[in-house]
Amino acid sequence: MSQRISHSLLDPYLTVPVKQQYHLLPIPSRLPPEAIVLTGHTLAIVGAIGLAYSTTTWWGGLLAAAGIIGNHLADVLDGTHARSTGQCRNGGELLDHFLDPLSFAYWLVGIAVACGRLDLGLVAVIGLFATAVLTNIKAKLIGEFTLSAFGPTEFKTLLTMFGLVLAGCVMSGVGSIVTAATVFYTGLIAIGIVQLLIGVIRAVYEVNEHGQPADTTEWATTRDAA
Repeated sequence: MSQRISHSLLDPYLTVPVKQQYHLLPIPSRLPPEAIVLTGHTLAIVGAIGLAYSTTTWWGGLLAAAGIIGNHLADVLDGTHARSTGQCRNGGELLDHFLDPLSFAYWLVGIAVACGRLDLGLVAVIGLFATAVLTNIKAKLIGEFTLSAFGPTEFKTLLTMFGLVLAGCVMSGVGSIVTAATVFYTGLIAIGIVQLLIGVIRAVYEVNEHGQPADTTEWATTRDAA
């Protein structure tokens, strides 16, 4: 199992305090942690729907913020609940890591719909999944699952603020909302691509220096097994 290390700037303030209050929450001990994972994923979909309507309705940005915050809370509590109740399972962790990038993809597509720029959405989703693949392969090779300083918590916080600002702008009748949202989205994509390129370079160095011995085995086919 890979060691998990977070360099997040906001986790000490937005994640750790939630974990510390877990014992005060009325979560049944027999509730499977996978149920919390699926609840968080459902809330991510709610957030994506809100983002899609965030430039045209007053409630879109509010719904986006609520869905993203709810997703973050579920993402924090699922592992804490699993460890506290002795329900840690590989399947649960697999489901969690499988659904996380999908949640982010929903949000990126939601913003693309709000801006009317599905071309930007395509670039954003490709960059997102490239980052997810890089993170998981690196974790396999060096035995550490690391989160950067600007990681999931920072991304969710930024999108939450984005939703709230858009809600305020729509309610105030501010003009050029779609243009402003598109500029924000383009900047977010550019930062993501730069971060990805830097991440690839650093990852290649780290796996060469600190990774497990290189795999020199051949692929075993079903014919070989027979």
